[in-house]
Amino acid sequence: MITQHEIRLAREGDSRSIACLSRDCIEYGLGWKWTQQRVLRSIGDRSTNVVVCRGTSGLAGFAIMRYGEQEAHLLLLAVDPQRRRRGVGRALMGWLEKTARIAGVGVIRLEARCANSAAGAFYRKLGYREIARVRGLYNGIEDGSRYAKDLWEAGE
Repeated sequence: MITQHEIRLAREGDSRSIACLSRDCIEYGLGWKWTQQRVLRSIGDRSTNVVVCRGTSGLAGFAIMRYGEQEAHLLLLAVDPQRRRRGVGRALMGWLEKTARIAGVGVIRLEARCANSAAGAFYRKLGYREIARVRGLYNGIEDGSRYAKDLWEAGE
């Protein structure tokens, strides 16, 4: 399903498309914080991977994950609405999980809006467990769920 896409580390030229997809698909109703400049800083940060999945017609999806010594934090993941349910998100997460294991990271943490039931179902299907619900996590406007996956326990 994903064979027509290329998954790779983002380049500077990807930053505007990433920022716009974040604004439109993740940050709607909250204010735009992941601007092109912030994405560029993440691309240049040694402790962060910005990964893109490109199709013939442009950006299909992206993910941004920051790595610590033992844990990683998925900051953002978005798939273009026209390309959802085609394996793009799964491929991005697979790439990030493999990279985390190679780096010796044992746990990946992330957050999603409680109201985004599709995201919650997606992460649960990938083996992430909801570990907390946080009132007002998103700018005091919307509640969020925190998820985690123990990569060593998953043993994939």
